[in-house]
Amino acid sequence: MNELERALVGDSYAASPEHILDGLGDEAAHRSVEGTPHTIYAELWHVAFWQQISLDWIDGVETPFPERPSAGFPAQTDSEQESWDQLCRRFFDGNRKAAAVVQNAERLGHLIRCPSRPGSPVRTMTVQEQLESLAAHNAYHLGRIVLLRQLGGVWPPPSGGYSW
Repeated sequence: MNELERALVGDSYAASPEHILDGLGDEAAHRSVEGTPHTIYAELWHVAFWQQISLDWIDGVETPFPERPSAGFPAQTDSEQESWDQLCRRFFDGNRKAAAVVQNAERLGHLIRCPSRPGSPVRTMTVQEQLESLAAHNAYHLGRIVLLRQLGGVWPPPSGGYSW
């Protein structure tokens, strides 16, 4: 496994996504923490949302950039229609697909079009650059999930994980 794959699915920068999400159920995932803008569920939904958009762009589907930031987080109906376990499966399925793209070294250099915020020009980048951006985005939000777990008293996970 190379470092980009490890950044997506492994323990490159911290605990792996599997460990970060281990042991959480619906109640803990939906629990609000005072002073924070999102629940763990909302953070992971956001990650899965952008992960799918990144995969679309890599596959040549120019999925539009959301009109407003709130569109990248779940509405109440989204949370009601997708359980925590379903959301985790969706995230891990996309996460494995992103890591699998890394296996095709020839494809990493291909240029793709990535729509930008409304009013900004479409960006062009390589598949590798988009995957690096995805890995950084995932790391940021998975770090927020760790903090929410710490604040909620549900860290470290049963499988272990870094406690510092």
